Amino acid sequence: MTDAELIDLCRRENRKAQKLLYERFAPKMFGVCKRYVKVKEDAEDAMINGFYKVFSNIRSFKSKGSFEGWIRRIMVNECLMFLRKQNNFKMTVEISNVEMKSNITAQDKLQENDILNLLNKLPTGYRTVFNLYVIEGYKHREIAEILGISINTSKSQLILAKDRMRKLLNQNQYPEVG
Repeated sequence: MTDAELIDLCRRENRKAQKLLYERFAPKMFGVCKRYVKVKEDAEDAMINGFYKVFSNIRSFKSKGSFEGWIRRIMVNECLMFLRKQNNFKMTVEISNVEMKSNITAQDKLQENDILNLLNKLPTGYRTVFNLYVIEGYKHREIAEILGISINTSKSQLILAKDRMRKLLNQNQYPEVG
């Protein structure tokens, strides 16, 4: 069954189609949630709340762009709402005039679980900005708006996250990262 057929049936509240949609996208969306939320049960809760919003708002999907991307955005927003309730992102340190180094090249050599384990060792602010910038592709301006922080805080959190990841990679004897 195509995504378009599945969407159409879900809009008609077909329970079998909803189950199929959940089974098709849940594994990948759980991975998205797990990148943001450390505790497995909390990540599952965020994902379930996200799927509730997917099913509640499926009529608003305009079939412009990827359906998976639309679901992913809902999951990321759900995780960010969870994190906002748990953390105060404004309580972060700002640094300025620091040069950022290039992309993390060792990432390609790591297994998914290795990456998740390393991300889970980062403080929440670092991990959240790293996910939004590096993995989701948001710009610092967008991250600042989403998290209610300054652009400089977003940049500094990314710099500090990359630095911490670099140190963790070296501690775990992964290749030197530039």
